Amino acid sequence: MDKDGTVKEVTNITDGTDEECDICLKSNIMHVFGYIASLLIGISLGLIGGGGSILTMPVMVYLFGVSPVTATSYSLFVVGSTSLIGAARQYKDGTVNIRMALLFAATSVVTVFITRKWLVPVIPAHIATLNGFAITESWLTMILFAVLMLVSAVFMMRNKKVTEVKGQKIRFMKLVIYGTGIGLVTGLLGAGGGFLLIPALVLLLHLPMKEAVGTSLLVIALNSLIGFMGNVQDKGMDWRLLITVTLLAMVGIFAGSYLNHKVPAGKLKRGFGWFVLIMGIYILVREGITL
Repeated sequence: MDKDGTVKEVTNITDGTDEECDICLKSNIMHVFGYIASLLIGISLGLIGGGGSILTMPVMVYLFGVSPVTATSYSLFVVGSTSLIGAARQYKDGTVNIRMALLFAATSVVTVFITRKWLVPVIPAHIATLNGFAITESWLTMILFAVLMLVSAVFMMRNKKVTEVKGQKIRFMKLVIYGTGIGLVTGLLGAGGGFLLIPALVLLLHLPMKEAVGTSLLVIALNSLIGFMGNVQDKGMDWRLLITVTLLAMVGIFAGSYLNHKVPAGKLKRGFGWFVLIMGIYILVREGITL
């Protein structure tokens, strides 16, 4: 009788250990894919000058298992750091207008910081219940981010170019409104918003297209890093993961810059746009299944 009981106990322990090993193995595999995706984020930034940062959030959530709200903070750090590297490279080429970047950032940076420091913390974990379904902060964050990805994909895939307008006065009121809107998007969702920034810099500040691209990277870096400062003291932040992902993305930027001279940028941008579109739809479907 005792012998049988002992055997049963050992068997249960073995089964539990096997199950834990399977979970651990699956987690490690997902992390490997996450590190590869981090490298691809940087490569896409180096190849097409933007867009890759919008993948940071789903990579953190689905591959590294970070909660959506925390992932927005992580995304700000990764996006800000990689954009700063890109801005430094653009500055060497003379395509960064620091004065205009600071003018635009004056509004957006303040909005991002206020959003991260005071607005995000007061959003309740459980927002409402509709027809028995609980709308949570995490769920809503992922849905809004998926919508942002769809909009971003459309901007990437369309062939229409922003028309440069010269000789007009800077529209300060529109600049404030646009800067506030981009600040809210960056603060709430952790996305750089380059697809929104570049048209704003061209149409509102009348920068040439090449200069607008370089200047947008500096604005994104300022928005993201200062926004991250609003959460830098949060407990439980995985700095090892954060630094690793950021370094891989930075390596990817240099690799992408090297490949940029060998691959047509237009086709790459449209192809990446389709990828972002598919990812956005995937998030909507995945989150919808949990209803």
